[in-house]
Amino acid sequence: MSLKALAIAATGMSAQQTNLEVISNNIANINTTGFKRARAEFTDLLYENVRSQGISQQAGAGLVPEGAKLGLGVKLAAIRDIHIQGVLTETGNPLDVAINGSGWFQVTGGDGETLYTRSGAFNLNEDGQLVTLKGLLVDPEITIPSDAKSITISSSGVVSALLAGSVIPEELGQMTLANFANEAGLEPRGDSLFSQTDSSGAAVTGIPGETSFGTMNQRYLESSNVDAIKEITQMIAAQRAYEMNSKVIQAADEMSSTVSKGIR
Repeated sequence: MSLKALAIAATGMSAQQTNLEVISNNIANINTTGFKRARAEFTDLLYENVRSQGISQQAGAGLVPEGAKLGLGVKLAAIRDIHIQGVLTETGNPLDVAINGSGWFQVTGGDGETLYTRSGAFNLNEDGQLVTLKGLLVDPEITIPSDAKSITISSSGVVSALLAGSVIPEELGQMTLANFANEAGLEPRGDSLFSQTDSSGAAVTGIPGETSFGTMNQRYLESSNVDAIKEITQMIAAQRAYEMNSKVIQAADEMSSTVSKGIR
């Protein structure tokens, strides 16, 4: 019996180790622009049926009202990204853009695949095109002329610039956003990028400010939505749960030793 307790406690320790790794990654990315914290979710394992409910234990007897099922531990069910709005922080950089509300920026990956991000820390490449810090092109593509004196990005995503020799800003392009039926189903790809999956559903694009789409804030960036106090609290809880499972293993080992000594 003690061997079974050892196995059950081992699943608990493994689960808390995973929990701590998720918390550790959240804390590590506390200053990552557009980062969304994650949460490890667990479910119980299969149960060993010691006695079934609803059957008669002997002839002529009534039905057993309650059965006896022994749980076999815990397992990881999912690591869920929590897509909650982060705080918008002013940077003063005209190429920094934050989304206030729902929506994702669209960028083109190296293989032509469309990827999605909440990080609006943009820059210009050698051709004046709007790109991410990794050099990925923003979709739809927007090119800023080299003689642009000032760049304006409206709340609805219209990009304009005041060009040399002109007193009226020229419209250069329209930024759009993408939404998903299930944001938790997006696949994280690193570098604050996500890709759509069957679980997320297909991207629905639209103009910022329209129904179900957030607005754009120029000269702002969306901070990580990691709550330091909450993460530290969860880290302490994971540590205590790990210690308790360790105590179970110790107790099961001592019980096994006691039985062994009694047999001798």
